Amino acid sequence: MHISSEELHSKLKEFFGFSSFKKGQEEIIRNLIEGNNTFVLMPTGGGKSLCYQLPALVMDGTAIVISPLIALMKNQVDAIRGFVSEKEGIAHFLNSSLSKTQLQEVHKDLLSGVTKLLYVAPESLTKEENVLLLQQIKISFYAVDEAHCISEWGHDFRPEYRRIQPIIKQIGKAPVIALTATATPKVQQDIQKNLGMADAQVFKASFNRENLYYEIRPKVNTEKEIIKFIRNNSGKSGIIYCLSRKKVEELAEFLNVNGIKALPYHAGLDAATRSRNQDMFLMEQIDVIVATIAFGMGIDKPDVRFVIHYNIPKSLEGYYQETGRAGRDGGEGQCIAFYSYKDIQKLEKFMQGKPVAEQEIGRQLLYDTVSYAESNRCRRKILLNYFGEEYNVENCGCCDNCLHPKKQFEGSKYLCYVIELVQSMKEHFKSEHLANILGGVSNSLIKSYNHHKNEFFGLIPGKNERFWLAVIRQGVLLQFLHKEIETYGLIHVTPKGEEYLKYPYQIMLTEDSEYNESDEDDETIAGGGIKHTAGASDEVLLGMLKDIRLSMAKRLKLPPFVIFSDPSLMDMATMYPITIDELKTCQGVGEGKARKFGREFLQLIAKYVDENEIERPTDFVVKTVASKAMNKVFIIQNIDRRIPLEDIARIKDMEMDTLYSEIESIVNSGTKVNIDYYIRQVVDEDKIADIYDYFKEEALSDSVTDAMKALGPDYTEEEVRLIRIKFLSELGN
Repeated sequence: MHISSEELHSKLKEFFGFSSFKKGQEEIIRNLIEGNNTFVLMPTGGGKSLCYQLPALVMDGTAIVISPLIALMKNQVDAIRGFVSEKEGIAHFLNSSLSKTQLQEVHKDLLSGVTKLLYVAPESLTKEENVLLLQQIKISFYAVDEAHCISEWGHDFRPEYRRIQPIIKQIGKAPVIALTATATPKVQQDIQKNLGMADAQVFKASFNRENLYYEIRPKVNTEKEIIKFIRNNSGKSGIIYCLSRKKVEELAEFLNVNGIKALPYHAGLDAATRSRNQDMFLMEQIDVIVATIAFGMGIDKPDVRFVIHYNIPKSLEGYYQETGRAGRDGGEGQCIAFYSYKDIQKLEKFMQGKPVAEQEIGRQLLYDTVSYAESNRCRRKILLNYFGEEYNVENCGCCDNCLHPKKQFEGSKYLCYVIELVQSMKEHFKSEHLANILGGVSNSLIKSYNHHKNEFFGLIPGKNERFWLAVIRQGVLLQFLHKEIETYGLIHVTPKGEEYLKYPYQIMLTEDSEYNESDEDDETIAGGGIKHTAGASDEVLLGMLKDIRLSMAKRLKLPPFVIFSDPSLMDMATMYPITIDELKTCQGVGEGKARKFGREFLQLIAKYVDENEIERPTDFVVKTVASKAMNKVFIIQNIDRRIPLEDIARIKDMEMDTLYSEIESIVNSGTKVNIDYYIRQVVDEDKIADIYDYFKEEALSDSVTDAMKALGPDYTEEEVRLIRIKFLSELGN
């Protein structure tokens, strides 16, 4: 089949309301339309779904979309029906949740040729009655979504995915497009081999999600930290992942008790409850969904603003995919993971008793995760390198390691002590026992082995068992030591470790930070990502449009973003469209959506424009604001992204004094900014407290001069101005 570029762009606008493709989409779509096997490796939020949805709508026949996520099927079917308003049967899903009547409707639409997309779970695909049904229809192509499930090296291996190729052959030959957001080179080869598509054209998008902020936090007082974080991000949608169903239930209940609207989501809930909880999240009736890592969440919600991992996942692929559910619309996305080595030990215990080959794979995936969590390198760099992509930026400016580098020390002598101790033991011991010996902890187990008399006991004063545990863990990651899973975590020295002891060389290790619990109400909650600053939007109208969208969403039982996305509403609140043709010029609004959903929005805008005597732009170009205001927007956005203030000043060619004045002006006008990330780097903690307390308890005005007189010569003007900004922002706004 051949389709011109103009025709393809016309269909994109008609069905989806977009004027242009995202990077790589057009080439992928054209390759598939021309009948070629296609492999797509594209991060979450890159626009994978469109790569098979648009071809399905323009090609003859029905596209079979194989997906493991029942939740996602319903979500995408609703979305497609929203795009193509005149045909409800344009998309269907086929799985165990359908009633007999619903199944008959699907069969009728398939056989009559109305259905262009059929979503099917791999288990349903293999049923004989479904194979017989699909043999009777013309199939345009097969799309294998979440294709990493095919590979044992993938983070979510599903044996039923291995049966897809023989079933496709049985139903009838057609091009195959395999899509995944997470695949290392090894997983990619496995997918192509198993689907018999070694000849496929491979399309790889960058894994770099610039709008996501990555942070690992210690698992200290975790529930309290989560409550603080969510309250500081009030009104935003978020997902929290836990390791067990029990913890999902407990945490969801805990959030609700604390006034946060949350629901659980895991495989132990019945299908109706899962579906209801998912819909309430999509319809914005709750703010937070708490889910198990293992079960996953097939929710295609573009405005998830944070993803929290209560437990660290068992692989970096899993972590990357789950964090990728944040900020899919290009807006802010904060990815916070709470890390404790005890969680790793739990995951190791789950592996006991499994086949050796499976243990080896699991252990390697887990060690990659530990290495990521404990590393002092840029998190973005680690993730991109893991997926085979080079990232050469020195400081990404949007992860905790780049913003707050961990302290390092030369660790060769400490590693050698650990290796010597392990070699000297007749019996092998766990890392905790070894760390207790080196740290001088005289407990009953140590005494029972007489290890309190060992020459290594309390070897270096001031270095406690926590320090030595960090050295041992890093020794394992460096492969000088090996941790047995079957023998409950006993530590051995590897040949590489023996070689290192003979010929040691300099190695920098990372300090295991001592984390103190804090009860301060004004504690900084780490932020990140890019916030959409609607400087050119009419905020009053925007709020009214969101109210209409929510009302319509409830009435139509659709997620709000299926009706119109936030960027679409922001365009409406900027350009004030009052006709269908004008509405179509707004971002993400095509002919179908404009006619299906637009009438109420246009009526409201027309009334609002008339009552407020608003002069509408005649050429429908987004309004610009004065350069000084644009400077303020730029400063706010980059502070939200936690960019160092020196970098902001350099980009805008400002003196630091001028930048401080701009930030003071922003704060004084009523906008809250959070520069704690910068303050922590340039002002001592005791000084922060002293200056803050001065403004809170003693100051009669916000005068910097008065503050410096009262505080004394040890405090600089820069320090006082920075803490004054913090004080005015937190208490005044």
